[in-house]
Amino acid sequence: MPNPFDAYAPTKSNPWTLAKAGHLLRRTTFGPTRAELQAALRDGPEATATRLLHGTAPTADELATSEFTAGERSLPPGASATQLAAWWLGRILRTGHPLREKVTLFWHNHFATSVVKVQNARLMLGQYRLLHQHALGDFRALLTAMSTDPAMMVWLDATMSKKGVPNENYARELMELFSLGRGPYTEADVREAARAFTGYEVTPAGGKLNPRQHDGGPKTVLGRTGDFAADDIVKLCLDHPACPRFLVTKLLREFVSDTAVTPPAVVEPLAKRYRESGFDTAQLVETILRSEFFFAAANHRAKVKAPVEFAVGIVRGLGANVGPLRLAQQLENLGQQLFAPPSVKGWDGGPAWLNAQTLLGRQNLALALTEGESDLLHGATGNAEVVDRLLEVFLQHDVPAATRRGLIDYLDAAPKARRPVTWTAADAVAHRLRSVTHLVLALPEFQLA
Repeated sequence: MPNPFDAYAPTKSNPWTLAKAGHLLRRTTFGPTRAELQAALRDGPEATATRLLHGTAPTADELATSEFTAGERSLPPGASATQLAAWWLGRILRTGHPLREKVTLFWHNHFATSVVKVQNARLMLGQYRLLHQHALGDFRALLTAMSTDPAMMVWLDATMSKKGVPNENYARELMELFSLGRGPYTEADVREAARAFTGYEVTPAGGKLNPRQHDGGPKTVLGRTGDFAADDIVKLCLDHPACPRFLVTKLLREFVSDTAVTPPAVVEPLAKRYRESGFDTAQLVETILRSEFFFAAANHRAKVKAPVEFAVGIVRGLGANVGPLRLAQQLENLGQQLFAPPSVKGWDGGPAWLNAQTLLGRQNLALALTEGESDLLHGATGNAEVVDRLLEVFLQHDVPAATRRGLIDYLDAAPKARRPVTWTAADAVAHRLRSVTHLVLALPEFQLA
């Protein structure tokens, strides 16, 4: 039986196509530009995946001393949730490493911390920096650091956990949501682990242990006994065989399919490889993105675009000039405000993104984002070329021939339609280009990644 995670290599019967290039770029960026699609089609899957995995972003050290510091200066602790979301959207719109940014957003939803409760923009920026630094790195280091991250400590009430009165929130979510999933632990494990997280306080230097408030006695967690502190409990979770399976399953859902149930025969080899790599997330993501499994036809458009992907994809595809603050305000109506997931479980995602209200909201947002001149359509001559450029960038021509024909027919008929007497010829052209763009962005296929 062939290994589904063997690397995809184009063949005569399974060639590298615009559809495959679009599939790879949709899953690893927030929506491709026309130039990125053409480069991917020209360069092939191996070179394109390498470019996406490495990006062109500054190093973590450079970011720590420049852009993050500037962000903290521009966003005081009392900055609003919308301002904070706009800061991140600004980074997403200009990043040279969209895959790192996308995986950072994945971990943000995994650890699901909200500024609504934390009430401190700088603490949230600090957690973002932690997620960004480890997004494609060692999950062990990320999980260990998250246990004493100040924003997380406030979010899950770790600052209230003292010797004799342990708070169970972080211990419970560490097991259920962050490392093991439901099932592999007991309520007794949670109670005992909570004792290990007592005495940690938020200081100007970050989360620190106050030994006087810490329960240093023996604890039994996941079948092991010892005088455990926070890092010890994290290690016990990481050592549990359920941990890599849980994480691999979530990452497969992120990159491959919202709804398909991945069989154990697929998950187990990846989980084994992930553990043996030392929880090297970059290596795992690379294995997925280069695989035959990833490029299988059944996995194309098998994900619903999150609102951020939907909106940023339109802005990037059109080459539109839209400010991140305006984008953040509009995304609130679609149910995804960055830095403010709805609960400890994060956004449900997948089909939950689509309902009658959000579909109307997406159509309204798409219409708003088509205002102004589009770089994408600049220089296009003829109605067929206009439609083909839109379908190339936003759908990689993955629509029925009748859809393309209907869009061209719409443009052909548009000059004959009645219009306000005050319009100039240029107004009429702008209106019909905006209208046909909106029709493309409202297609069911465009809602899928």
